[in-house]
Amino acid sequence: MLIIFLAYIGGLLTIFSPCVLPVLPFIFARSDQSFRRSGLPILLGMAATFTLLASLAAVGGAWLVEANQYGRYAAMALLLVLGLALISPALAERLMRPFVTLGGRLQQRADQQGSVKGSLLLGVAVGFLWAPCAGPILGLVLAGAALNGANLYSALLLLVFAAGAATSLGVALLAGGRVFSLMKRGLGAEEWLRRALGAAVVAGVVVIALGWDTRFLSQFDFLNTAATEQKLLEQLEQPSGAILVAEPPAMPPLSGATLWLNSPPLNNEMLRGKVVLVDFWTYSCINCLRTLPYLKAWHEKYRDQGLVIIGIHAPEFAFEKDRRNVEQAIRDLGITYPVAMDNQYAIWNAFRNNYWPAHYLVDANGKIRHQHFGEGAYQETERMIQALLREAHHGKLAMSDKTVQVAGTGATAAAADAERSPETYLGYARQENLASPEPIHQDSAMQYSAPRALELNQWAFSGKWLVSPESAALKASGGAISYHFQGRDLHLVMGARNNQPLRFRVTLDGAPPGADHGADVDAQGNGLIREQRLYQLIRQTSKITGRTFRIEFPDAGAEAFAFTFG
Repeated sequence: MLIIFLAYIGGLLTIFSPCVLPVLPFIFARSDQSFRRSGLPILLGMAATFTLLASLAAVGGAWLVEANQYGRYAAMALLLVLGLALISPALAERLMRPFVTLGGRLQQRADQQGSVKGSLLLGVAVGFLWAPCAGPILGLVLAGAALNGANLYSALLLLVFAAGAATSLGVALLAGGRVFSLMKRGLGAEEWLRRALGAAVVAGVVVIALGWDTRFLSQFDFLNTAATEQKLLEQLEQPSGAILVAEPPAMPPLSGATLWLNSPPLNNEMLRGKVVLVDFWTYSCINCLRTLPYLKAWHEKYRDQGLVIIGIHAPEFAFEKDRRNVEQAIRDLGITYPVAMDNQYAIWNAFRNNYWPAHYLVDANGKIRHQHFGEGAYQETERMIQALLREAHHGKLAMSDKTVQVAGTGATAAAADAERSPETYLGYARQENLASPEPIHQDSAMQYSAPRALELNQWAFSGKWLVSPESAALKASGGAISYHFQGRDLHLVMGARNNQPLRFRVTLDGAPPGADHGADVDAQGNGLIREQRLYQLIRQTSKITGRTFRIEFPDAGAEAFAFTFG
């Protein structure tokens, strides 16, 4: 029920989102018509279109993204026609017959007869424009739908999100109608008001077509609802909290793994009598990496007493599905306990998991007795391991009550207790706070530039980059990425498309990092991309303040996925 509530609240908040603001003129343009025959069909058409598109996008892959893009073009064309018809139907008819004539007639019928069909069609068009709007809450819903496949629950969550947005837009529609009515009576200028609304509609189409809705409006913090949604998730959902289960459920089966590493395939029967810690992780996830020192220490301390740790490697990026990459990561990280590659999310779905990392403690009878999401609560988890081991040995196990004391190094070190920038994805599917003035050209190479100065948490491309859903690939030598960040550590998930070592150089505020260099660069900021993984580029030794980071690539072929901070 909580996620349903969050989905509805997230939908309500979208009216303040930058990508929704240009859509509002299309809503207000109908605000003087009957709500039942005009406003309500618009909202229903919009909500239904969004729910359908988002459901398909969650499971349909890149072809649906492309189809939705064509749908957006058609929607913008239709709304442009309607806007021109509001300004001057006669002029629109002369310029673009017969399509504009059809649009003018549709607009005229909707205005004069309260056409439900016309309003519904307008709602469908608005739905195409609104579909790409996303925040952390919608991202959680879409991620769950993508991992769990198409089902009624995913569709319900998306419909609830759409209902929340329709509610806020409905309130705006009713309020706009009253304002419109008062202005008509007070000024006696209905025709001019209609033309003004038509101009707003046309301006809205131009704003969306040029990408200004996310590029310009997102520069204003008060128009960005992502932070509000993220705080709502943290406060209400509390993903990093531990949960004690009142009636322990049985551990789901471990079948469906793509491959087992460090061990032959394991199953529930083989594990009966053991205490099992199931760890969902992926090797480029900084939060997962920071839990590894504890997992490795527990494995060494308690394996002889009957603890079995199983790492379920559920990939976030496509390169994490490659066996060689995962094997290399396991060697580099020093993991010796069993790891199951869960490329199809079979085990992830069986556990109904939603987080990296996630820890599930299973007793000797195969019951889940404890679970924890995210970093932290290490002592609490270890105390539970001790309790379940004693229970498995019927209280006859001699074991110290002391908990392990560990300190990670490099990327596995615990995060600093300070304000830090948010995780930032470079692919267009989850991209936020990009400050390059050029609009993103999806899946095609484009020359980008960086502004002279970046605000905190803004970043920018320089050079020729091809931006895909989950990454950005440098297509010509001399490219760079800049980020105005805050945090002790800066990491970047990177790789090389040609599998050849690639040079890079990083700077802090225009100078070599010196003592503030990370584990994967030297004091002069020089480093090499050797494999696809997370690279620690900055670890500040001085006071943590906002700094401007820049990474330069003298050669083409680098591929960047996401920034994370510690």
